[in-house]
Amino acid sequence: MLSWTILIVAVCICVALILNLWRLMKGPTISDRILALDTMYINAIALILLYGIYVESALYFEAALLIAMLGFVSTAALCKYLLRGDIIE
Repeated sequence: MLSWTILIVAVCICVALILNLWRLMKGPTISDRILALDTMYINAIALILLYGIYVESALYFEAALLIAMLGFVSTAALCKYLLRGDIIE
């Protein structure tokens, strides 16, 4: 029963990733594109966690943590660049 639930949730997250990709390509402003990237890495983390639950391996949880840290730093850097035009002061 858990495998069917994981499969259904994974399909829903994949649909969300496709919609985020559409917003990334079509986004009228740069802030919409940054928000789409931010949401895409969160959805990718969710997919990795679901796969980790499915195969019962803790390695995927560590990979999801690394992606979360990199995603946060990259989003903060993009927003700072968008506001000031320079990342390092």
